[in-house]
Amino acid sequence: MAAFIAKQMVGNQLSAVKDAAGGGGDGGDDGDDKEKAEEEERERQEAIREAEDRRKEKHRKMEEEREKMRQDIRDKYNIKKKEEIVEAAPQEEPNPLMRKKKTPEELAAEAEQEELDDFTKLKNQIETQVNELKTQIEGKCVMQ
Repeated sequence: MAAFIAKQMVGNQLSAVKDAAGGGGDGGDDGDDKEKAEEEERERQEAIREAEDRRKEKHRKMEEEREKMRQDIRDKYNIKKKEEIVEAAPQEEPNPLMRKKKTPEELAAEAEQEELDDFTKLKNQIETQVNELKTQIEGKCVMQ
């Protein structure tokens, strides 16, 4: 990256000297300027790519060294690597306010499941029996 900046600075100084000397006065320089700008842009993009590649390689090496140190510590203290926990963590919902909203169909399915609960079944059964007894008693008793 530093080499790129140095090239830019030297290139700017050279073009300023050229302009001051009167070298840019003829009409054919527009095509040269475009070509020069395109070339500079290609060089800039290449420098950016190279810098990014160097950065990625540096970080990869650093991570390898860290992993080697971690493995040495695991070996020293007989610790097993925890990979299952890392996979299980994203499945949990950390914030209940950010959960997906349920559709009416899902809500109806949950309500139906609640009705199928053992206690709910027993309660419904008892209620129906009580209602049947009420109707039988009311049918036998006539109030005047």
